Amino acid sequence: MPQLLTGIFTAFGLSASAGLNAYIPLLIVGLLARYTDLIKLNEPWNTLSNAWIILLLCILVIIEMLADKVPAVNHINDLIQTIVRPAAGAIAFAASANVVTDVSPVLALACGLLVAGTVHVAKAGVVRPMVTATTGGAGNTPVSIAEDVISTALSIVAVVLPILIGTLLVVLASFIVYWLYKRANKETT
Repeated sequence: MPQLLTGIFTAFGLSASAGLNAYIPLLIVGLLARYTDLIKLNEPWNTLSNAWIILLLCILVIIEMLADKVPAVNHINDLIQTIVRPAAGAIAFAASANVVTDVSPVLALACGLLVAGTVHVAKAGVVRPMVTATTGGAGNTPVSIAEDVISTALSIVAVVLPILIGTLLVVLASFIVYWLYKRANKETT
């Protein structure tokens, strides 16, 4: 049971990270699977640890990071990433949850798709437009850098300290329930 929970927590953390930057969690999973014993990927996900795939992911990380820092290009990038980030989240979730055999691959892919897609929609549909509107676009580069740092840190923490991700999930869920409760009570009065 503990391995199941830590695998699920890792999967949620990696897929949420993919909602911010599609390639960072995939690169981290690939590197950790190739060079450490922290992750052992099962077929077909072990392809992420192939040297050529790692090189390709490095190039894609650089392209996405640069595209996300250039005004106007960042909005086009977010539009393209609307498909890529949820797919990357699905792959990250399934690859890390696949270590635990009790999780259905279809369920794992669906969960990763939903988690990464939700994070991406919040980023590209709410946060970035608000930052652009309030700063005239000047805040987009610092916010993009922060997103990359958060994506990297979240990916590493998800693998190294998955219980911390579980704790964050409980706190976040509690906050959302509290917020919805307060909102519902506010509307009834």
